[in-house]
Amino acid sequence: MKEINKILDVLEDTYPDAKCELNYTTPFELLIATILSAQCTDVRVNKVTKSLFEKYNTPKAFANLSIEEISEEIKSCGLYKSKSQKIKETSQILLNDYNEEVPNTLEELIKLPGVGRKTANVVLSNVFNVDAMAVDTHVFRVSNRIGIVNTKTPEKTEFELMDAIPKIRWSHAHHLLIFHGRRICKARKPECEICPIKNDCNYYKEGNDNGETT
Repeated sequence: MKEINKILDVLEDTYPDAKCELNYTTPFELLIATILSAQCTDVRVNKVTKSLFEKYNTPKAFANLSIEEISEEIKSCGLYKSKSQKIKETSQILLNDYNEEVPNTLEELIKLPGVGRKTANVVLSNVFNVDAMAVDTHVFRVSNRIGIVNTKTPEKTEFELMDAIPKIRWSHAHHLLIFHGRRICKARKPECEICPIKNDCNYYKEGNDNGETT
């Protein structure tokens, strides 16, 4: 526990501005943006949602669109056909069953089409101030590389991180690990020599600072 807190302290000093990098103004906008972010960069999502949310930003607005109309708006995000269908279905459910309000529990959120544990935890932590550990590709990669966890799946990573990290730090730890994964601990060529936590990192200590992907 002490070493994990030390690592998080260093990452906090390194990334004092670590936060959600998706642009949104409402819980629904963040929900849609996070669905769009699957296998797509936040930069690309923000470009798409900038114009998208100016035209449509409520469950009713999306529910009234056809899947083809949604597809046309989000096609540069990748997997747009699948995402379009899920966005429409989720919007219809929110309109019909939740009075257009995004639910604030994990159990209800993961019932929505296109919403897995990661998306649900992003929404819970960022708009409902719930302590939550959202595990995306960066969090999965970085936490396993460092040695905070030793897991094979994002879901197992989520639960092991929750055990390893104090609950009060879950939400911010998620952002710190993402920032570190995007800026230094990159997938294909981690910049180990400039890493501020390399001496506490299993990957570096095992001599893997050669740019190989893990």
